[in-house]
Amino acid sequence: MLFAICDIETTGGSPKDSKITEIAIYKHDGHKVVDEFDTLVNPEMPIPPFIVNLTGISDRMVENSPRFFEIAKDIIEFTKDCVFVAHNVAFDYGILRAEFRTLGFDYRLPHLCTVSTSRFVLPGHESYSLGKLTRALGIDLIGRHRAGGDALATAKLFSILYEKDPTNLATFIQEELNPKKLHPNLAIDTIDNLPNKAGVYQFYNDVNQLIYIGKSIHIKKRVEQHFRNLKTNKSIQMQREIARIEFELTGSELIALLKESQLIKEHTPIYNRSLRRSRSPYGLFQYTDGNDYIRLYVGQTAKVNETPLASFSSKKEGNVFMEKLVEKNELCKKLCDLYTTNSACFQYEIKQCKGACIQKESSEEYNKRVQIVINELNLNNATFYIVDKGRDRKEKSLIFVKNGSLVGFGYAPFHFHRKKPRNWEDFLEITTEDRDARTILKLFLRKNKTHEVVYL
Repeated sequence: MLFAICDIETTGGSPKDSKITEIAIYKHDGHKVVDEFDTLVNPEMPIPPFIVNLTGISDRMVENSPRFFEIAKDIIEFTKDCVFVAHNVAFDYGILRAEFRTLGFDYRLPHLCTVSTSRFVLPGHESYSLGKLTRALGIDLIGRHRAGGDALATAKLFSILYEKDPTNLATFIQEELNPKKLHPNLAIDTIDNLPNKAGVYQFYNDVNQLIYIGKSIHIKKRVEQHFRNLKTNKSIQMQREIARIEFELTGSELIALLKESQLIKEHTPIYNRSLRRSRSPYGLFQYTDGNDYIRLYVGQTAKVNETPLASFSSKKEGNVFMEKLVEKNELCKKLCDLYTTNSACFQYEIKQCKGACIQKESSEEYNKRVQIVINELNLNNATFYIVDKGRDRKEKSLIFVKNGSLVGFGYAPFHFHRKKPRNWEDFLEITTEDRDARTILKLFLRKNKTHEVVYL
């Protein structure tokens, strides 16, 4: 197998509005570079000053260089039967495909991203940007932000990844979607043009019936995964039925989760009913035992007819969470279902438990600490806004929680969130909180740390 390791410099922006100024491709056999292709490209448009400062490539440098259509055939022949590789492959591959699309040619190759691959094969690095990762690995990067220098450094990184991974990176190669296997009404360009941003998406069949609703922080990537999933007959059947795709950007992952939950309840699409699995099958619950001690335990959500204090994807995750609560709040492991015994728990013997397990500590004193935990998990009935990413750089998303309950969400101009929040409700779409919405909200607040919380 051969790999075409590529880096592209452009006039900036997205594939839709930028052009190539330089391209370098190193053909690699998995162990070493066996051939190379490198050229400046006349973009047939002015290069912005910012890009000139970044790359050093100016209008004068490229004025006598070949235009893309003059090298297009060479690129096709050079990369034939190769896997396309780049550091952040979505950008370089997307730019190249866009250039070919202007010539009426559908350029498609299996592809591999050395960013995502490095995260798995070389875990633990502080940064996976090309400059910082190669520096950490002792790889010389000569000519940063020039196609030749970046591509050669990526090729050296690729050699390390290839040798280190037991499958020789086979599991990281993304096969291109085959247009012939799509529904006749679904153009491959529809998938190509999906944004890799946060939001919800909907699949419709050829009689305009909504058959599936999903959410993702990378809509395009997630939709492509649906079409690559050949593990179950139901997944394959759904692929055959998708005739139209719609999406709505949300900016915030939390809003995407809430909207997905709302829409599924409203429309009950057939493939959500048949394929959907609970993201949080386990929850943290409470009860009061015969000695009046409040006891906490992790159980299966489907078997308990109440809203959990917290939700988990596995019992192990729940128990790890419980261990932290016990340590932080001086709770008893026996009364938290983490230690089975008919007598005192082990922690009591080593003086880390106050003795609630054998009623040495009164239920009143013990329950005070448990109630603090319960109040915190129930958001302390607080009123606050969650300020998060907007659908674009000009706005911020707002999620409003009043007295511990979800009220609504919406979007405000970017700088408006710095003002006093008394008028923020004007931007909200009011929603109804249910058990799922509350679970989603609490799970997000526990796990996600990129948002800002403004208390009222």
